Order: sequence, then C-alpha cells, then structure tokens
Amino acid sequence: MEWKGEAATAAVSKAMKGALVTGAEMVLAKSNAEVPVDEGTLLRGGTVNPSDGGKVQTISYNETYAVKQHEDLGLNHPNGGKAKYLEDPMNANGGKVLTLIANAANNAMKG
Repeated sequence: MEWKGEAATAAVSKAMKGALVTGAEMVLAKSNAEVPVDEGTLLRGGTVNPSDGGKVQTISYNETYAVKQHEDLGLNHPNGGKAKYLEDPMNANGGKVLTLIANAANNAMKG
C-alpha cells in the first residue's frame, strides 16, 4: 500500500475551497433576491471575494449606503427588498453551505 496523504490533503482542500465558493455564490444569489431596489445599483454591487488562499469567501455589497440599507429596519423599500438582505439569507442557508463543504470533502476522500 502506498501512502498518498499529501495528495489526499490537497484534493480535499481544493474540493472544500470550491464548495465554499459555490456556497458563497448561492448565498449572494439568495441575498440579491432580498436587496432593496431603487435603481439597482446596490444589487449590481454584490460580490464574493476570496482571501486567505480561498479559505475565506467574503460576501459584500460595495455601495457606501449598503450598511444603512441592511441595518435600518425602519426604511421603506417601495420597489422591493428589505433590511437584513444579507444576514437573513446567510442564516437561512449557512447549514446548506456547510453541507456542500462536507460533501465535497467526503467525495474528494473517496476519489
């Protein structure tokens, strides 16, 4: 039997990073469905950005007013959307993202 621990570790790491990107993009898509819309600028500013060699994926909206729109529960959104447009989808889908990552790691170890 030949030990292939380093190759297995690399395969699992790569698979997990890919699943994390997929999960972050899924949360961004769910968030985009809840973003307040006036002209669509905030919606178009949603991004997923990697850091730490892909081990971290940050979901953000790049407009200066994004935090106010997210946090102020008293704002009116007549064209759709709501406050907590990122937090709520993350909370609702965090378990799905973890499952994606776990399944990717498991599949990488099998193959």
